[in-house]
Amino acid sequence: MQDLYIGDVGKGFPLVLVHGFLGSSIIWGPQIKFFRKFYRVITPDLPGFGKSNKVKSLNSIKLISNLLLESLKKKNINKFHLLGHSMGGMIVQEIAKISGHRINKLICFATGPIGDIPGRFEPINTSIEKLKIEGIKEQVKRIPKNWFVKGDKAKNYYLCENAVKHISEETALNALIAMRDWNGLDNLKNINNKTLIIWGDKDKSYNFEQISLLKSNIPDSDIKIFKNCCHNVHLEKPEEFSEVVSDFLIN
Repeated sequence: MQDLYIGDVGKGFPLVLVHGFLGSSIIWGPQIKFFRKFYRVITPDLPGFGKSNKVKSLNSIKLISNLLLESLKKKNINKFHLLGHSMGGMIVQEIAKISGHRINKLICFATGPIGDIPGRFEPINTSIEKLKIEGIKEQVKRIPKNWFVKGDKAKNYYLCENAVKHISEETALNALIAMRDWNGLDNLKNINNKTLIIWGDKDKSYNFEQISLLKSNIPDSDIKIFKNCCHNVHLEKPEEFSEVVSDFLIN
């Protein structure tokens, strides 16, 4: 298997940012610019996504997590802060289960512990069926606009458009299956890392019940809710988002 593409800029303690479904390392542009002054910012492209589009995609959160851990180890990144967005949030929860001792602080952003995502704007099986009918080009036009309060008119929506350029139908399908078939609820109580949960109150993918499950079950956790933000808080309020993350990592 080919190695994952992993963006690597800045110096200092590693901060690993894991993108979600229909994403790539491109979506972390504002955060890379902010954090590279203080941290070694590590931004992997998951298998099949972004610059890892030639790497065979996987249909299991556990398999993706193991591949990411292996790729980080090859770069001698053995201890790190870890932030995951959406599907990436499932991956970081799984990494906490597999290899929690390697994580210093954990950030679960716009994510939840149940892969089938109750209350999502549409059930994952519906997304799978629509993908098969409409194809990848229509899906990447239809879904990302749900992640912004202003839809495809949002200032940073173009980053999502750029992120999906090389995604195949197989990659999207495998990612949807990986999410649907994953459940991390039982492991939350075993997460010993200091954890920050971030959520936008207009999120159409993860409702507050999912966020509440994280907060009530992860022992050492805190929560930050962004008002009038949707699923992509980091692109809707990038400066405030980065400041909140920075404060958490420092304190």
